[in-house]
Amino acid sequence: MLHLAKQTLPEGPVPTDLHLQAEALNDRLRHHGATDVLRAAVNEVEGLALVSSFGAESVVLLHLVAMVDPSVPVLFIDTEMLFTETLVYQQEVAERLHLKDLRIIKAAENEVSFEDPDGTLHQFDTDACCALRKTRPLQKALAQHGGWITGRKRYQSGQRAELEFFEVEDAATGPRIKVNPLARWNPEDVREYMIENRLPRHPLVAQGYPSIGCAPCTSPVAEGEDPRAGRWRNSQKDECGIHFVDGKMVRTGAKQ
Repeated sequence: MLHLAKQTLPEGPVPTDLHLQAEALNDRLRHHGATDVLRAAVNEVEGLALVSSFGAESVVLLHLVAMVDPSVPVLFIDTEMLFTETLVYQQEVAERLHLKDLRIIKAAENEVSFEDPDGTLHQFDTDACCALRKTRPLQKALAQHGGWITGRKRYQSGQRAELEFFEVEDAATGPRIKVNPLARWNPEDVREYMIENRLPRHPLVAQGYPSIGCAPCTSPVAEGEDPRAGRWRNSQKDECGIHFVDGKMVRTGAKQ
C-alpha cells in the first residue's frame, strides 16, 4: 500500500506573483539609492503612477521622477479643502519640472453633496472626511494602474519605521505594487537635495508647517515637536488612510 507523505502547508497568505516580484526587487536593490529604485520601478512595474500631495517635501520625489521619466502620470488629490498656497505651489512645480501627465483627482460631486453637504464632516469624523475626499477618489484612480510611487519615509512616524522600497497592496480592485524610493532618507537628506537642486519650497514650510494636508486639519508645529504633530492635532489619527487596506497599515507587503 502506497503511503503519501503528509504535506505541510505554509503559514500565512500564499504569495502572489507581485509579492514575489516585490521581494526580488527589495533584495536586488537593498543597497541602492532612490534613483535606482525609481528606474527599476519604471522599467519593471506595469502601469506605474506617482501620487503626490505637493506638500512640504513632495518636490524632491517629483524632481527625481521627472529626471527618470517625466511621462509618468502624476496623481494629485484635490480635496477642495487644501490651502490656497498648496494649489498655487502645485501649478508652479508642475510647470517648472515639465511634468507631462498631471491628473487632478477629486471626489464625485454627488458623493460630497450627500455625505458632506455643509463641509463640516471633518469637524466630527475626520476618518469619514478623509475617506470621502482622499481615499475613495484615489482608489478609484489607482484601479487603472498596476503600481504607484509614494513619498513615505521611515522617519515620519512609527507606523512607517519598517518601510521597504517595494510593497504589495491588496486593494479591492486587485493587488498592486507600492514603491517608496525615499524610504531610507532622513530629514537632512531631503534638505540637502532641495538645496543642491535649487528646488522651490512650499511657502507654508517657512510658517511652521513641516507636514501639510488639508487646511482645517493642519496646524503649525512648535520647535521640538514631531514634524507630523500638526496633522489632526489632539487626536490619535496620524494617517489620512490612503496607505491602509481593510483598515490595516500596509508596511512590508513583500515579506508578509
